[in-house]
Amino acid sequence: MIAAKHPLKTARTAATSNRRLLWPIALATIISIAIVGFGLFWSAGRSDTISVERQVRTVQRAVQTSLADIQLQQETVAVWDDLVVKLRAPELDAAWIDANIGLWLHKLFGHDRVFLVNAQDRIVYAMVDGRRVQEDLRDQNAPGLAPLLASLRAKDRNLPRARPVMGDGQIDVPFASDLIIIEGRPAAVSAMLVLPLTGDVSDQPGTRPILLSVRYLDGSFREALARDYLLARPHFSTGSHVSPGEASLPLRNRSGRVVTWFFWSPELPGSAIAAVLVPLGSASVLVIAGVMFVLGRRLIANTNELRAAILRLQTSEAQAHHLAFHDPLTGLPNRAKFNDHFDHALVEARRGRSCALILMDLDRFKHVNDNFGHLAGDVLIKEFGCRLSRLLGERDMIARLGGDEFALLIDGASSVAGVDRLCEQIRQTVNQPFEVLNNQAHVGVSMGVILAPLGGTERTELLRKADIALYAAKGEGRDCHRHFSPAMDASVRFRAEIEEDLREALANGTGLSMNYQPLVNEHGRMVGVEALLRWEHPQRGAVSPAQLIPIAEETGLISPLGDWILEQACRASLAWPDLFVAVNLSPVQFRSPHFADRVIGIVESCGADPKKIELEVTEGVLIDDDENVRSALRRLRSAGLRIALDDFGTGYSSLSYLRRFDVDKIKIDRSFIQHLGHAVDSAAIITAVITLGHAMGLTVTAEGVETDEQLRFLRESGCNELQGYYFSAPVPAADVEALAARDKAIDRVA
Repeated sequence: MIAAKHPLKTARTAATSNRRLLWPIALATIISIAIVGFGLFWSAGRSDTISVERQVRTVQRAVQTSLADIQLQQETVAVWDDLVVKLRAPELDAAWIDANIGLWLHKLFGHDRVFLVNAQDRIVYAMVDGRRVQEDLRDQNAPGLAPLLASLRAKDRNLPRARPVMGDGQIDVPFASDLIIIEGRPAAVSAMLVLPLTGDVSDQPGTRPILLSVRYLDGSFREALARDYLLARPHFSTGSHVSPGEASLPLRNRSGRVVTWFFWSPELPGSAIAAVLVPLGSASVLVIAGVMFVLGRRLIANTNELRAAILRLQTSEAQAHHLAFHDPLTGLPNRAKFNDHFDHALVEARRGRSCALILMDLDRFKHVNDNFGHLAGDVLIKEFGCRLSRLLGERDMIARLGGDEFALLIDGASSVAGVDRLCEQIRQTVNQPFEVLNNQAHVGVSMGVILAPLGGTERTELLRKADIALYAAKGEGRDCHRHFSPAMDASVRFRAEIEEDLREALANGTGLSMNYQPLVNEHGRMVGVEALLRWEHPQRGAVSPAQLIPIAEETGLISPLGDWILEQACRASLAWPDLFVAVNLSPVQFRSPHFADRVIGIVESCGADPKKIELEVTEGVLIDDDENVRSALRRLRSAGLRIALDDFGTGYSSLSYLRRFDVDKIKIDRSFIQHLGHAVDSAAIITAVITLGHAMGLTVTAEGVETDEQLRFLRESGCNELQGYYFSAPVPAADVEALAARDKAIDRVA
């Protein structure tokens, strides 16, 4: 009996033990799953909370920075002698105010409304959405405007005539700003006193004009905020109700009252993770209810899978964070990270620690892409970044801003000489050949430099100044560095004004005219004229083509300007059937689509004889050996037009160019003619060019003939055509006939 009972008891004991073991396992499993689930949901919620708080701080900082920029933007025009004088004039020059104040602030900075208010707080000028209008302060449905103006007017009365100057040498311009509601829309409003910049213009306390700017928050401001900080579905509302899935930020006025609420849909990384993992947890619970043993094994598997998913997520998040702040090609910091680092450096700069900003742009980088391909360009960019990194200290930063644009932030750069030495090191390093895809590439680097706090402590302003200095370095021959100076800022403003005035002149046909300088043959007989542009600016007087043409080329106005010049020359040629008319072409014109067809169309529409039209191009057009240029030249010559190579000998003169490109004439540059009798080699060079031209069957023209000695030498050397003040200065079209009539008298040297 005992022997028979032992197996049963053993079995029952085993069964009981199994049951007793099953429940603790099940309970422990359920508790474990509950703990894991609670931790998951808590972590997701906490992650969402941290993400939203971070975004709120980012948005708050961005809004404050953007609003502060409005005063800086106003100050670019409010402190200006010319504006003070214009506002005192008996009759307001509205067109000048449009161009220099209203449109400047509207187009460049996005100000929606711009007002100029006189001492009686009456609006004397108003621009709304880029259009000049008649407005009155009482017409503005904005109760907050009056206190704002009153506050500034009080500062005006207490402000002495002497302009207060801050420690950095800049003028402390009184202003008052606030957030108010205008016509039901939230707006940032800034009022600033209009002050003279120099002591040449005086002002009277309490009577100074006020520049008033309005920028609606729910317009371009909101769009820029959303674009720059990747905010989804941003909008403003006067109510504080927050819809599910939204974050909010109250925007307060000077008195602390909430003017409006800014809402957007924040990123919720925790919720996104939870949405993926909740179905997995639910499936696990269902498995537990069915089979405990399977649940245990599945729980282990799920735990391992969860760990792997978290690890992958952490890895992915680290990669995403790296990509968000680094350039994928070079691994260098990108613009976002650079700006953040720059902002921190400027905080130190305000406390007295200096730094230097250097913006760089590779010269001839396009040439590398065009000749070796974009992959070669990528290799060069990476190597360029490596070379620069080796020159920097631990606290310095190099960033790739995009394309071939880089930025350097040099910490503790207190002297200009030290920065100059670094720039020279960079230039020498970059000038070393780059090995790209089994080829050697040679590039240069242009640099614009600004020091902080000497040049300011606002990031956007320092970047703007460094960019202007970079532009100056490119304009002065490239492969060099230039420090920002106030004169550069004036040059930028001058170029902008010239561009605007030239657009108006082309649109209205006013101020532009043509002069013509005769060309004579070796016998002194007039055979043609060269068409030369003249522009009589209404305020500046005569503007030199040397100033005008580069601006037109950079702003895209060279194409319509060149078409206008060609049309005038073609129409003038109809009156001179025995003369050819030479027209200068810019290299930029050749890059425009269908250039040759457009030129031929203008000649045909004017009824001009193409054989009497000569197109002058410089060697810069030929240097890239572009098939498009060759095709355009062939197309023009096949239509009967003659091609002359202008300024021959000053650029990349090469016999191979004359062979590859179809030209009819070469023009010896005036610099060689002027040195005749002074420079020993000038005569030899001129003789060689004439011999070369004749050997290739080309007509040879000499420019800049001014003396009997020059004329005698050129005739004896066999030069075909002559041009210069010796024969005539450029004259209006009406005087060309008179010159042609007396051309026999020009031949004064046998």
